[in-house]
Amino acid sequence: MATDLAPPPVKAVPRKPRRREKLSLGAALLRYRWLYLMLLPGLAYFAIFKFLPMYGLTIAFQDFVPFLGYSGSEWVGLAHFEDLFTGPDFGRLLGNTLILALLMIVFAFPAPIIVALMLNELRHNVLKRSIQSLVYIPHFLSWTIVASLTYLLFSVDFGVIANWIHGFLGGTKVDYVAQAEWFRPIIVMQTLWKSTGWGTIIYLAALAGVNADLYEAARMDGAGRWRQFWHVTLPAIRPTIVVMAILTSGNLLDASFEQIWLMTNSLNRSTADVFDTFVYYVGITQGGYSYATAVGLFKGVAGVVLIFGCNWLAKRLGQRGLF
Repeated sequence: MATDLAPPPVKAVPRKPRRREKLSLGAALLRYRWLYLMLLPGLAYFAIFKFLPMYGLTIAFQDFVPFLGYSGSEWVGLAHFEDLFTGPDFGRLLGNTLILALLMIVFAFPAPIIVALMLNELRHNVLKRSIQSLVYIPHFLSWTIVASLTYLLFSVDFGVIANWIHGFLGGTKVDYVAQAEWFRPIIVMQTLWKSTGWGTIIYLAALAGVNADLYEAARMDGAGRWRQFWHVTLPAIRPTIVVMAILTSGNLLDASFEQIWLMTNSLNRSTADVFDTFVYYVGITQGGYSYATAVGLFKGVAGVVLIFGCNWLAKRLGQRGLF
């Protein structure tokens, strides 16, 4: 009778996890000195141009006089904020800024997502890259050029599109760039034309990271192009959309100063005035440095609150959030 001479199986002894070596601050700086050295330029930039200027926010609580400086100017507390919130301009400025922000959320924010999804569906690489290059170009044009092109297209005297619309519809000529009711549509169209292509870069990068096996599995399950788009593509880029939405929320009260300033005139000022242009009028042209700083501080605090609020809301809805 044969006997089993095989040795009994040997149990594998689990390896103890290697303890991480704890380094003192000096030893860590010495070991990773080149990494910290490369970090210095970025830290210096933020320290000099971002954190040091924040000391100037103190003039929002002073009746600042440049000749007296920070230490010699009289402290007035929250007087400038009271003037801002109770003044006749606050309601108009807040309304104009929020309406523009809402229009940007509705039209400008989803535009790069839609264009990126459409480009992702193109299978002809030459055509895809050509369209990408064409939609990127407007980003590199300054707002001065964009405003000049807008006047050339929509002004009542020599506007090409304005004359074409007048010839097609008839009636009285409309000076679109001087009408208050046309100011916001023009601003939205400018933003879409200039910024949509550049914004697609982030979403195209997110789409490039989607695992191709997911599409293969969806096709094996009988999913068509629409089902693949709805159940694979959109969930894959949802975290990127959430992060971009949180970052955008902090800039809701920040209208593009150059764009608004170049398109503002005496006829559309009632609609065009926003916080950014108001700060310029009061702070630079009228010398109200303290009042203008109070307006800017209010915008900054509101932006921080919006970022934290949107991040909290994203987490409550099951997303990762920004922090």
